[in-house]
Amino acid sequence: MEPALTPHDCRPVGEILDQIGGKWTVLIINRLGHGPMRFSEIKRALGGISQKMLTATLRDLERDGFVRRTVTPTIPPRVDYELTDLGQELHIPLNVLGDWAVRNRDRVLRAREQFEAANPDAAPLRKGRVAAVHGGPGAIPAARPASSERA
Repeated sequence: MEPALTPHDCRPVGEILDQIGGKWTVLIINRLGHGPMRFSEIKRALGGISQKMLTATLRDLERDGFVRRTVTPTIPPRVDYELTDLGQELHIPLNVLGDWAVRNRDRVLRAREQFEAANPDAAPLRKGRVAAVHGGPGAIPAARPASSERA
């Protein structure tokens, strides 16, 4: 039996944010915010997502009530995905957050560089955090030796 939730309990927020905070979820919601799309259209629009990951993410979004899947019995079957009313509501803040992230990415990367320069022994970015590609600013530093190997 799960304990009762209190008004300041962060579990419900964390549970929802775990689902909607994923990179692919944000991108899928953003794309579907412009109207229904077929599976192959979503895959093409996202680039880099595997069929397995797209299938799993769409299934999770459907289960949580953000996406509606419609199968049209043709040969081959046509499958369309669209945002539900709940998904449309989610699209609004995700779009604002995405715009904010694009506008402020350089500022965040500069802050990381400054932090890392001032704190060379700081732990690397947590797994799942955005990092620059190819070791540029904000890249996840190489793993440090275990404490027994440190000087």
